[in-house]
Amino acid sequence: MSAENISSDSPRTPEVFIISGGLGASAVQVINTVLAQFPNQNVHLNTIANVRQPIQISEGLSRAHAVGGVVIHTLVNDALRTQLVHEARALGVREIDLMGGLINWLADALGVKPMQEPGRYRQIHSQYFDRVAAIEYMLKHDDGLHPEGWPEAEVLLVGVSRTGKTPLCAYLAVLGWKAANYPVVPDLIVPPALHQINPARVIGLTLDAEQLLVYRRERQHHLGVIGATPYVNLDMIEHELQQSIRIFRLYGFQMVNMTDKTIEQGADEIIRKIG
Repeated sequence: MSAENISSDSPRTPEVFIISGGLGASAVQVINTVLAQFPNQNVHLNTIANVRQPIQISEGLSRAHAVGGVVIHTLVNDALRTQLVHEARALGVREIDLMGGLINWLADALGVKPMQEPGRYRQIHSQYFDRVAAIEYMLKHDDGLHPEGWPEAEVLLVGVSRTGKTPLCAYLAVLGWKAANYPVVPDLIVPPALHQINPARVIGLTLDAEQLLVYRRERQHHLGVIGATPYVNLDMIEHELQQSIRIFRLYGFQMVNMTDKTIEQGADEIIRKIG
């Protein structure tokens, strides 16, 4: 990608077309790494993924040609890669091959023909990618955020403040579970999205009131709050817990009591209930 293509003097945002037999993630990573060297500059990425047919190559190159874009490709199939290079030259489209040269060199050096199967890296490391996706999901749906995404959750944890929702979700995400959580607030109507979730995937968290009081006092001290507040009032805490349990029973949610349990123990119990 030439420097003039991302100059601030360009009349429009440069167009980069990624053509890949997989999802194009490798090319995106390379492009973002290069762009980091050009602060405050942008390019418009167009990803053409899962390319298996020659027509997809031709259509992608036509789009790039129409806007004067550059094509970055990560094709592992020799025939498709050869077609792309030849057609790009005929159209006058700049193409940059991120895979072909290395694949050909390794084939010669190792004396072994490549498998030419797109997406093999992701298949081999699917467990890793599943965990990354679960962690990203957990961060996006922590503390009641984005309830429209709850249908994707494999487990939704609900409970009053300091019952362990976020650390449990984080632990479950590392194990590969898409986990969201929602805080039950006294006298606040639960969101309609909670009505639409399969109750078998929702876990209500409970905790001994006195233990919850200790956790909340620690939290209040950490925040620099001094003195008595409803948040650390034992009667209010008992009321909150009773109200939350009524909600769990109303909606048919399974419950996990986190009293004297570690995060690992709580997560194991949750998995047994939803597994």
